[in-house]
Amino acid sequence: MVKAAFSHVRTWVFDLDNTLYPPQARLFDQIELRMTRYVMDALGVDRPEADRLRKRYWHLYGTTLAGLMREHGVDPGPYLVEVHEISMAQLEPDPVLASRIRDLSGRRIVYTNGTAPYAERVLAARGLSGLFDAVYGVEHAGYLPKPERAAFEAIFARDGVAPDRAAMFEDDPRNLAVPHEMGMRTVHVAPERHAAAHIHHHTDDLAGFLEGLV
Repeated sequence: MVKAAFSHVRTWVFDLDNTLYPPQARLFDQIELRMTRYVMDALGVDRPEADRLRKRYWHLYGTTLAGLMREHGVDPGPYLVEVHEISMAQLEPDPVLASRIRDLSGRRIVYTNGTAPYAERVLAARGLSGLFDAVYGVEHAGYLPKPERAAFEAIFARDGVAPDRAAMFEDDPRNLAVPHEMGMRTVHVAPERHAAAHIHHHTDDLAGFLEGLV
């Protein structure tokens, strides 16, 4: 029954962080530390205030960067380089996931609120390089982040994605609302289920879920 729900899909869109690697890798812990330090330096605030702003902007705008740009005019380029210079030592190759992605019929893309170079590093560490037809970062959406509709529209127009023939895999339930509105099949990839009308499917095992589709 699940397989039939994806029979029309010709483009498979995957988020990156905590989607193509397990949350247990905790890469975002490293990124958040770097974000906090950047906010401290850029705005001249102490650590507690920087943490508060980082979280506030994430909730309000989808990413800390979006808040820094809108409220403080921060240049996104240096910020993105700095916060993504992290160790990939926690990541391990996943040949089973690689095989399942390779078996998907159609176009396969990665779309992340991080940068494309960072995504390529993650994919390499996971043994997933060469499996995707394109990798898009926030820079390809003019630094607009998911969950903003304009961000999805920019990426999908750039790639030629037909939303009514596409599926989106994402760990953040907020980022599935617009894809659902656009007509995509939505899959929430996370340890815990999130009940929402804009989520068609949930899985805590991406490789296992994909196995049922091919």
